[in-house]
Amino acid sequence: MSRPEILFPLFASLETLDGVGPKTAEALAALGVQRPKDFLYLLPASGVDRSRKNSVRDVIPPAVVTVEVTVGSHFPPKGKGPYRVMVRDAALEFQLIYFHARGDSLQRLLPTGQKRLVSGKVEVFDGIAQMPHPDHVLRPEEAASLAAFEPVYPLTAGVTQKQVGKAAASALARTPALPEWIDPAQKARENWPDWRAALQTAHSPKSPADLAATHPARARLAYDEMFAHQVTLALARATMRRGKGRASQGNGALQDRVLASLPYAPTRAQTRAVAEIAADLASAQRMNRLLQGDVGSGKTLVAFLALLIAVEAGGQGALMAPTEILARQHVEGLMPLAAAAGVRLEVLTGRDKGGERAEKLAALGDGRIQILVGTHAVFQKDVHFQNLRLAVVDEQHRFGVAQRMELGAKGEAADVLVMTATPIPRSLALASYGDMDVSVLDEKPAGRKPIKTALIPTNRLDEVTAHLARAIADGKQAYWVCPLVEESEVVDLASAEVRFAALRAQFGGKVGLVHGQMPPAEKDAAMARFVAGETSVLVATTVIEVGVNVPNATIMVIERAETFGLAQLHQLRGRVGRGAESSTCLLLYQAPLSESAARRLKVIRETEDGFKISEEDLSMRGAGDLIGTAQSGLPRFRVADLETQSALMAVAQSDARALLAIDPDLTSARGQAARTLLWLLDQDRAIRLISVG
Repeated sequence: MSRPEILFPLFASLETLDGVGPKTAEALAALGVQRPKDFLYLLPASGVDRSRKNSVRDVIPPAVVTVEVTVGSHFPPKGKGPYRVMVRDAALEFQLIYFHARGDSLQRLLPTGQKRLVSGKVEVFDGIAQMPHPDHVLRPEEAASLAAFEPVYPLTAGVTQKQVGKAAASALARTPALPEWIDPAQKARENWPDWRAALQTAHSPKSPADLAATHPARARLAYDEMFAHQVTLALARATMRRGKGRASQGNGALQDRVLASLPYAPTRAQTRAVAEIAADLASAQRMNRLLQGDVGSGKTLVAFLALLIAVEAGGQGALMAPTEILARQHVEGLMPLAAAAGVRLEVLTGRDKGGERAEKLAALGDGRIQILVGTHAVFQKDVHFQNLRLAVVDEQHRFGVAQRMELGAKGEAADVLVMTATPIPRSLALASYGDMDVSVLDEKPAGRKPIKTALIPTNRLDEVTAHLARAIADGKQAYWVCPLVEESEVVDLASAEVRFAALRAQFGGKVGLVHGQMPPAEKDAAMARFVAGETSVLVATTVIEVGVNVPNATIMVIERAETFGLAQLHQLRGRVGRGAESSTCLLLYQAPLSESAARRLKVIRETEDGFKISEEDLSMRGAGDLIGTAQSGLPRFRVADLETQSALMAVAQSDARALLAIDPDLTSARGQAARTLLWLLDQDRAIRLISVG
């Protein structure tokens, strides 16, 4: 499938634009501008009021002013001073100031006795109004060429406003009118202009209001980006689902046994999620669902009930965790449930070798193992299932769309359920997982006690260790998380070792240490000792962030809490409060706190709701940082802003899915227009998916 001819002028080299030579073209790459089309989406970030004033007297300096003047005498510099030119407007005489100027060129620019339009910033110096280096000096007949509101573009080293403005105008001049890809009813309802008109308006704002994201022209261009992204995700989803699925219909017998064995009833959210998953499993299309739940919302039970549906239907299930320690922990938690259901559950990790591994693989191949828990070892070539119906993946953000597709390939069309404990604001969930259907667990199971969270300055460290001593005497356990000193593991480690030594001096052998530099076996052994209660305090770098479960641990100390992000603090706090005892989280901070650190710690102290915390995090940090842009698979939009325009993203998703429902191969007139948009916005992945389809 080749690029539509109508777009060729926009994909030519940059040097075909006015005023762009090889050097400028090279500098523009830093702004993400490589083709003329990129200029279309490099929108002005602000603007300057250049409307004509009668006199400098009409403004309060310092301010930008545009006035017609009569040029008076020139005063070349004496020694090192500036070059001055006296000018007079309708009511006031003032000076134009030039540093390092060449007199002959200024004589030509500003001939004495003639009229000129000057525009620039006026300041008062020693009681005299001055305009240093005017931005514009024009003859009266050229005055009309100066816009009353001048757009200001983002710049990079080696490029001037004038060059960017000229090149952008040149790119706009060659922009064709394109067929409309937006649903006509949606466009009319929002009162959005056509694509080309929207670009023209966005590049020639008439007032600050025209620069707002809510302006119809800008909103339309933002929507185009979101729509293109959602069409790509919807195509990926359709490709996933087009793979022939298998209907797995459970009879509820195994699930009932498990539910009867539980000391509590599942929450409404858990029941709803299981029903959504069961409906997906029962349909002939491939399931591709995200189970999103806060720390401690009971995702594991939902996943296990889903795996039992696969077993009830005569198949097998697999649960995959990111690390060996988490895989083993899942097994510990699930063994009693498996026993209640009467199904055989086994674990397979990189540690299984030789005869033991061979036995497990044989039992898996002939269906004796009904549920397999493991790390990515589950994907090795020699692992064969008799009848894999459902694969559950824990901790989504380590997994991209490509791996999700690979996972599904392991079974003959196995259904895929992904679990994440990272609550993500709705707009980001749509941007990152728009190819998936989402179930949300937004209630805590009964019996969970709230966690007391306290802020303590580091100069009261001895009170914290005294509190710890009392808790240890009562047989309680505690985590002590050391600060993120820098991005370097080595320095983090040094700080953890200093804290470990200090606590060891006080509590002796009851203190353990885990950090990212340890060999996995040693790390697991240190964790195992803590889980078994042999150590009472576990000093750790952030390796314990995800998923460790020790119900007896009731204290979480986070040292230099101000160095952590909100999501991390929330995840770390979620390691306690897992048993019947009430728990405490102590946030040690070093005063004075910056404004943003103070706000983060206040949010954590006030709420345990992960979704609230994530919305706050998004507003404080922005989308890219929230998921770590490098590995988030988040699109890099030029115009759209995920934080302020999240509602548009939801509309874009339903619109993209609706278009593909009636036109799966994008062959209708609107489908063809959408293809043009995909080319224009570099959605190569979507284009490959259509070509495959």
